[in-house]
Amino acid sequence: MTGDRAGNYRILHEADLRDYLAGLLDIRKLVGGEPASWPVTEVGDGNLNLVFIVKGARGGIAVKQALPYVRLVGESWPLPLSRAHYEYLALSRQAQLASGLVPAVLHHDDKLALTVMELLEPHIIMRKGLVAGTRYPRFASDVTTFMARTLFFTSDLALSAAEKKEGIAAFAGNHALCKITEDLIFTDPYRIAEQNRWTAPYLDGLAAALREDMDLHVAISRLKLKFMASPEALLHGDLHTGSIMVTESQTRVIDPEFAFYGPIGFDVGAVLANLLMAYFASAGHERAPGERAAFEAWVLETVEQVWNEFARKFLDLWRGGAAGDAYPVALFAGEQGAARLEAERQAYMQRLFTDAVGFAAAKIIRRIFGLAHNIDFELIEDPRMRATSEARAVRLARAMMVEAGAFPAVADITGAARKLRNWQPKLAAG
Repeated sequence: MTGDRAGNYRILHEADLRDYLAGLLDIRKLVGGEPASWPVTEVGDGNLNLVFIVKGARGGIAVKQALPYVRLVGESWPLPLSRAHYEYLALSRQAQLASGLVPAVLHHDDKLALTVMELLEPHIIMRKGLVAGTRYPRFASDVTTFMARTLFFTSDLALSAAEKKEGIAAFAGNHALCKITEDLIFTDPYRIAEQNRWTAPYLDGLAAALREDMDLHVAISRLKLKFMASPEALLHGDLHTGSIMVTESQTRVIDPEFAFYGPIGFDVGAVLANLLMAYFASAGHERAPGERAAFEAWVLETVEQVWNEFARKFLDLWRGGAAGDAYPVALFAGEQGAARLEAERQAYMQRLFTDAVGFAAAKIIRRIFGLAHNIDFELIEDPRMRATSEARAVRLARAMMVEAGAFPAVADITGAARKLRNWQPKLAAG
């Protein structure tokens, strides 16, 4: 799968897109009315792609087109269009494994790197809701079902070795997106990099300390190696609260263009990290002291639910007759064998939790000192308050990465977060 497609690809603007969609009979029927009357609105606020909403007399659709460069940076950072192909493959597989938790794909054009999907309304990007202090009672149940099913059923626990290797091969070409992760998450925040940024000058000292922290450099390098060398399951690859659309009763996971076979803990850790960042950012969105206490309590409860429910569902799938080539049932016959296998399952989950804790820490640090930041922090208007919230998150993240043994259970993480809620860091002068 090549990334240039110079002879066929073109960037579609609003008028071009309307004409293109008018030629797709099924899409034309779904939207309804005359194409000339369809409003087409570009709404992409992400880092990489164009996203359009198209509405007609009968309904609406969402259209996503990959650009041949990183949108956040511009043409100086080229990027393969083939990522749209991998996103389509991932969405198709996720729809099979976690029905109703991803948007339905209505049309895909490989040459134009374009995918037409159902329009999710009245869903909003979860991160925006968290900034506003909204609670989502369905989220923990839905996201853990999505993760447990997509990760378990693409792992060696559920697949034959041949099936697993075919899966790895199908996504192996998505290495350009993996390279972005390898650099922006696991490398750049710990060195001087042109595109790094942070809340200066308040966090200048903390940024310099990260660049000198050899314990942290060892820990992040081990995580980077695991990311590159452990194809445990098909990952979403970018599972943060900006890639999840929600209402109070529904959850949809979107944007799996970073999909590849990697360590299971990476996806789980990404969800935990983004909830923890929402928790620490919350103080900066208060209009009165204690106003968001109930919301913050819900966020930390959700952190615990996400891990506990994921682990329970993943184990239930494993216990329910797993047919993969890993841990062959024939080797664990009888009562003694069953007991040993269950002990091994528990040990597996503990290792997975340790991985998730480390990856969560890496995700937090990159969003504060790397290229792409979160609106959770960015929308805090007072820069000193923003830096204070970020420093609290980084203090927890460093401990999670370097002192992983201090967090044997998820309650240890939420407990540490609570203790840091009102900690006052020493910031550089503004």
